Amino acid sequence: MKDNRWFFALQHFKAPLLISSMYGLSSLSAIAQPLDPNVATEGQKVYMASCNNCHKSEAGVGAPGYMILVQMPPRAILAALETGKMREQGKQLTEQQRKAVAQFVAGKPLVETKIPDDAYTSFSLPLSKKTQVMHSGWGGNLEGTGYRSAEQAGLSAETVGKLKLKWAFAFPDVSQVRSKPAIVGDWLISGSQFGEVYCLNKHTGKIGWRFLADAAVRGAISVVQKGSDIRAYFADNNTNTYALDVRTGKLIWKSKAGIHPQSGNTGSVAVYDNMVYVPLTSIEVVSVLDPNYPCCSSSGEVVALDARSGKVVWRHRVIQEEAKEIGKKKNGAPYYGPSGAIVWCSPTVDAKRGLLYLGTGENYTAPATTTSDAIQALNLKTGKLVWSFQATKGDTWNMSCPGNPNCPDKVGPDFDFGMAPILVKRPNGQDLLVAGQKSGIVYGLSPSTGKVLWQTRIGHGSALGGIHWGMATDGKLVYAANADNKYAINPKVDSLIKPAPGLFALDVTTGDIVWKTPAPSCNGKKGCLEANSAAPTAMPGLVFAGGLDGHLRAYSATDGTILWDYDTMKEYQTVNGIKGKGGSIDGPSPVVADGMVFVSSGYGLFGEIPGNVLLAFEIEE
Repeated sequence: MKDNRWFFALQHFKAPLLISSMYGLSSLSAIAQPLDPNVATEGQKVYMASCNNCHKSEAGVGAPGYMILVQMPPRAILAALETGKMREQGKQLTEQQRKAVAQFVAGKPLVETKIPDDAYTSFSLPLSKKTQVMHSGWGGNLEGTGYRSAEQAGLSAETVGKLKLKWAFAFPDVSQVRSKPAIVGDWLISGSQFGEVYCLNKHTGKIGWRFLADAAVRGAISVVQKGSDIRAYFADNNTNTYALDVRTGKLIWKSKAGIHPQSGNTGSVAVYDNMVYVPLTSIEVVSVLDPNYPCCSSSGEVVALDARSGKVVWRHRVIQEEAKEIGKKKNGAPYYGPSGAIVWCSPTVDAKRGLLYLGTGENYTAPATTTSDAIQALNLKTGKLVWSFQATKGDTWNMSCPGNPNCPDKVGPDFDFGMAPILVKRPNGQDLLVAGQKSGIVYGLSPSTGKVLWQTRIGHGSALGGIHWGMATDGKLVYAANADNKYAINPKVDSLIKPAPGLFALDVTTGDIVWKTPAPSCNGKKGCLEANSAAPTAMPGLVFAGGLDGHLRAYSATDGTILWDYDTMKEYQTVNGIKGKGGSIDGPSPVVADGMVFVSSGYGLFGEIPGNVLLAFEIEE
C-alpha cells in the first residue's frame, strides 16, 4: 500500500463504505453485517504475514493491490485461495486462516447468498432433431469469427436504437463475470466465478437448472447437438472438463485435462468431430510471487478429449522439453526452465485443412523458447505441430517482476497472444488467419504455413494493452478492440508509439486501417478506464463492443459511428432477487440472437470495476 492511512481505515471495516463512495455506489451489505472482531484480528494477522508483501500496489499488471481486493466479496477471495490463482499460497494456510483472511479483506462475514425459490422456473426443451443451438463457444462458430448473420442477429443498424433493457440476472457473491453464454432454444447456459453453471430462460432470466462444477468456469459454454441429443461442454479453472446433458442439466462425464499441479484453464473449449480441445494455462505466473516458490516447470498445453467418454486422445505441450535446473536465484535456491508459453485462449478449428490454431503466451523463465508469443497450428487428429509463427522473441516474464528472485534476468514485455485466432474467408475466396497480440499488432497469416501476409500496428501495446481478448470479422473488415489504458503503458515500447484505446476496423485483404473510433472520455467518472479490452461482435452493418468504462456500444460497421450506447455501471433490480450492479466490461463479446443482446458486466481486476450481472436487451416496439 502506498499510504498507510488507507490500511488503518480499511482494517476497521470501513472498506465497503470507502469503495462505495469511490465508485458512486450505494452502501454495501457489509455495513449491516458486522464482522466478528476475533475473525478480523486473525485475518489481519495472517494477511500481513502472508499476503501484504505482494498486494501493496493499488492496481497494475502484478498482484491486485489491496484497494482492488477489498472490492471482492469474501467468497471470491476464499475461492481464489482454494481453487483459483492463489491456491498454491492457500495451501500454506489452514482452512480457518483462509476463511479469516477472506473475511478480513472483504470486511464482511463469509455467508453464501441463497437464491430465492421464485428465481426458478420450469425447464423444458422440445424433443426434436431440428437444430436448437443458436450460439455456442467463444467466437460463435468453429472459425471463431464472432460474426452473426442478419437472420441470426435479428436486428440491424436501423433498429439498434430501440434496444431496451429487458432483465438483469445477478450472479451471487461474485466480483467478475467472464463466462460467455451459449443459447439453446429459449435458454442461455452460462458459468460463474464459483463454478455454478446456470441455465436461464432467455426471455425472463429465470433459472431452469443449475449445475455446480468444482472451480470457476471462466470460458464460453460450447454446445453440440446430434439428433435429439444436446450436450454442453466446458472446463473449470482446475482443468476439470465436463459434458452435461442440456435437457436435464445432469453430468454425463468429467475428466481432468491438466497433469501439472499448477495447470489451469481460462480459455474456452472447442468441440469438433467427437473431440473436445481444452487449452491449458498455468497459475505459476502468480505462484512466483512467493520468492521461495521453485520457479518454474509448467508448459502451456492443448489436450484433446474424446467427446463421448472424456478420455484423453492426445496432449500437445507448447514447450516440448521438460524444465530442468538452469541456475541459482538471487536467494540461492534452484531456478528452473524453460517454462510458460501458456495457452490462455480458445483453440480455433479449421475443418478444411484438419488444423487446430492456438495462441501462446510468454515464457515464465529462461531459456526463452521459439514457441512463446506464437500462433501454432496442430493436426486435429494427432496434436502434431504443423507450423509455428513467433511474433516476439525472448519474452521472459512473470508476475514476480521486478525485483523478486523469481523474476528472469532479462525481463520481457509480456506480449501474449491472448485472443483466439480467427479463420476468415476474404472477398477473393481465399482464407486468412487473423490474430491480434498484446503488442498492439494485428497479423494476417497464411493458414497453411503461418507466413505473415500483412501486419498492422493499432496501438502502443503492453501487458494489459494492445489486443487483449479478441476481434471479430464480417469477411471484409476485421474489428479489433485496443486495450491501451493508463495502466497499459510499457516503457520497453518506443515512446513515439502512442496509446490508442478504442475500436479499429482493418481491411481483411490488406490490413489497412479503414476507420478507428477512440474510446469515449470518462468525463471524470470515478474508477473509469477509457479502453476497449473485451472482444467485439460483428453483424451486417453493426459492431457491438463493451468498454472498461462499463458502456456497451453499437458502432456502424461502415465508419465506426456510435449508434447506440448503454452505461451498464449501475445497480439493478434483478430477476433472481440478488443485489446486482454492473462494472467494467471485459473478456467475452456480447451474444446477439433473435433480436436480443446479452452482455456480462463486471470485472474486478487490474484497476477495473467489479460487478456481477448478466444483462438482456430487446428491441422495444
